Amino acid sequence: MARAFQNDPLYEYFFPDAAERPDKLLNIFSMLLRYAVLHGEVYANSANMEGVSVWLPSDKVAMSLWQIFRFGGISAMLKMSRAEIARSFGYMDYAATIRERFAQSRHRYLQFIGVDPDYQGKGHGGRLFKFLLNRLDSEQESCFLETQNLENLAFYLHHGFQVVERGTIPDTDIGHWAMLR
Repeated sequence: MARAFQNDPLYEYFFPDAAERPDKLLNIFSMLLRYAVLHGEVYANSANMEGVSVWLPSDKVAMSLWQIFRFGGISAMLKMSRAEIARSFGYMDYAATIRERFAQSRHRYLQFIGVDPDYQGKGHGGRLFKFLLNRLDSEQESCFLETQNLENLAFYLHHGFQVVERGTIPDTDIGHWAMLR
């Protein structure tokens, strides 16, 4: 995941130093994956893990401060500057406000989907998506996601998501698209 999100606008904002970003992303994604394995669903394309998707039930999207610490947040934050921590928590507050406005009913939240850069453009992301989306369609459960990467919009629109809000992360020029399916 660290390689997949190395050049993602949100993580460039969180961690501006490109040389330090891989280590910080490794810690963040380790924490998020530990949490998701216990509280959500984590899928990989194969044992080679070309791509991974993480889906959380709507009542497990927000992690408490205790959960952040419990699942590895202390080690992640010890490697972050105060400014990086402030940007991360500020974004989480911003995103939570949007989710509360547009995804009020029970839904599945796509926390992230990422494909290693060496495997991008080969259908791995689509296969990760289709598996769970087909199941959720049969269960008539909606899905919510956010992206800050304009290049990802076409992919999500192709899979039936609709933009419910287009905004900008406060105090930045980074676009933020909230999408619902």
